Amino acid sequence: MNIASTNPMPGDSPKLPGTARWLGYGGLIPFLVLAPASLLDAHHGLAWSDALYAYGAVILSFVCALHWGFAMSLPGLTDSRRVRTMLWSVVPSLIAWPALLLVPMEAAALLVSGFVLHYLQDRRLARHAALPAWYLPLRLQLTVVACLSLVAGAFIPLP
Repeated sequence: MNIASTNPMPGDSPKLPGTARWLGYGGLIPFLVLAPASLLDAHHGLAWSDALYAYGAVILSFVCALHWGFAMSLPGLTDSRRVRTMLWSVVPSLIAWPALLLVPMEAAALLVSGFVLHYLQDRRLARHAALPAWYLPLRLQLTVVACLSLVAGAFIPLP
């Protein structure tokens, strides 16, 4: 039995697959918990904020993997395009790591910049890769919520 014929790829439908929905939106839970915690808990706000930016850095590093995978596997890419795509795939991690060493306002600015730049790169990648129709709208929603949470976490109350 051909598995591909019985289990279509998620990209075969414009509808967001359940697994992508749960994993994508589920990945927002730490943002949606840590940002308010950093604002509402005056005694531990900085600790919550640090956790928020650590999670943001992890997620920014995670999303770049798509570009590495496509750089290795997309047919028809020129060698220079393949190299540029592979190089870009590590840039978000290099943006994310220093954010862990910064004060909340600066960490937020750096991570938000990284998420916005990465979304723009995903839009560029979509021109070359057969990304499912649901991917960019999902990425935009996830990026907006992550960025708003990161900005909110920068306004921790001073003890």
